Amino acid sequence: MLLHEVAQTSAAVAATRSRNAKRDLLAELLSRTPVGELPIVARYLAGELRQRRTGVSWGSLRSLPEPAEQASLQVAEVDARFQDLAGLAGPGSRAVRARLVAELFGRATEEEQRLLRGLVSGEVRQGALDAALLDAAAAASQVPVAALRRAAMLSGSSAVATWVALADGRQAVEAIDLQVGRAVRPMLASSAPDLTTAVDKFASAVIVDSKLDGFRIQVHRTADQVHVYSRSLDDITERLPGLVELVGRFPAASFVLDGELLASDAQGRPRPFQETASRASSGEVELGVEQSLAPAFFDLLAVDDESLIDLPLTDRLARLAELVPPKYLTARVEIDDVDSAQEFFDQVLAAGHEGVVVKDPRSPYQAGRRGSGWVKVKPRHTLDLVVLGVERGSGRRRGWLSNIHLGARDAETGEFVMLGKTFKGMTDQMLAWQTERFTELATGPVDAADWVVELRPEQVVEIAFDGVQRSTRYPGGVALRFARVLRYRDDKSAAEADTIQAVRSLLR
Repeated sequence: MLLHEVAQTSAAVAATRSRNAKRDLLAELLSRTPVGELPIVARYLAGELRQRRTGVSWGSLRSLPEPAEQASLQVAEVDARFQDLAGLAGPGSRAVRARLVAELFGRATEEEQRLLRGLVSGEVRQGALDAALLDAAAAASQVPVAALRRAAMLSGSSAVATWVALADGRQAVEAIDLQVGRAVRPMLASSAPDLTTAVDKFASAVIVDSKLDGFRIQVHRTADQVHVYSRSLDDITERLPGLVELVGRFPAASFVLDGELLASDAQGRPRPFQETASRASSGEVELGVEQSLAPAFFDLLAVDDESLIDLPLTDRLARLAELVPPKYLTARVEIDDVDSAQEFFDQVLAAGHEGVVVKDPRSPYQAGRRGSGWVKVKPRHTLDLVVLGVERGSGRRRGWLSNIHLGARDAETGEFVMLGKTFKGMTDQMLAWQTERFTELATGPVDAADWVVELRPEQVVEIAFDGVQRSTRYPGGVALRFARVLRYRDDKSAAEADTIQAVRSLLR
């Protein structure tokens, strides 16, 4: 199959907002994909490469050869080329990688280059990728979508569930189950603006967990082996020998644990997420006497060859308490009123943690889903920032000015310092408004070929965010975590925007 066929379908899916249209476009392509290429095509439609690491950075794709006029790339040869890239290492590998990337992109059409860039960067913007792909797989294979969703959760990949459905059918899909040693997608929490809203979602008493700003881990142990997986399902076992040693002492032959790694200072206060992530990724700090990087487990998915994911949370927690020493468990309370929840919430924040997760005691473990059984509540931070630039939209947002560059005012110089960028929280009405507004503020022609349109620093925007982290990417040395647009502030001038000094003070 030509890569061009995948690229065309991906572009068409991105251009429509209709979920049914997305399903039909994907199903049509999947139904005519050769069986041997289904694992690759399904991955590409899911917005991911088959190879977990290729060594190709986003920065290396800024300067690419002119696109080819005729489509010639085959899906299988593109996959083979990325496999070659993934295997490069040692002296001279950087030059070889650059040459192979240039050759690959030089043979790609403009539409194919766009798809390949998205696959490398993990930013294939087709909208509702997982849901649309599984709907399409159900339509093309006649396998119930519920069975596909469960298979995707337990295999860790919608692409795997898709190609199994089309290659082997319903029986093979339903045979996919929780397997100790194979990462599953972690259960996610939906959000609520406050505790009252979160608690009111449930009809009875709730369990309230402290929400740690740590590094999500999933720990699998068989009789003779331990595997540690990250949130993105990367195997990070070799980086954390201390954790491997610790869980090897837990009293069960096999299990699957869900939790967080958290770095703490000498007083036991949590360190910023960025520091925890850096230590967990590099293996810089091992578990030891001081426990400066320690786990906090909050769920148990399996134990002694028994899957627990369909059991109520209370049952899983009871088994968890039998397996894991109390010092390695997440702090939690069971309450039936908002006042008690608020008291615990205040204690969690005072201890330096991120917030709480309100959980339904009856809920199963909904792997890979942002289910209704868990609801997170965090204090919301906001800043008034200035829009310094805007990027042209792609896919469904083509023709609009979309992703905005955010700047804070430097109180010492009066200049504006970039903190990051976002397109989160923008409605269609807002996109239309800002396209007109930013056209007025542009410092150069808006119809030029440049991807970024620079603006006069005049428009103030109110941004909500979850926290601040150190950054070497932006000149201010900090960046916002999960920034999203609340509203544009026409009542404020740029001189009234928040300062970079104030933003830096939020690092702790």
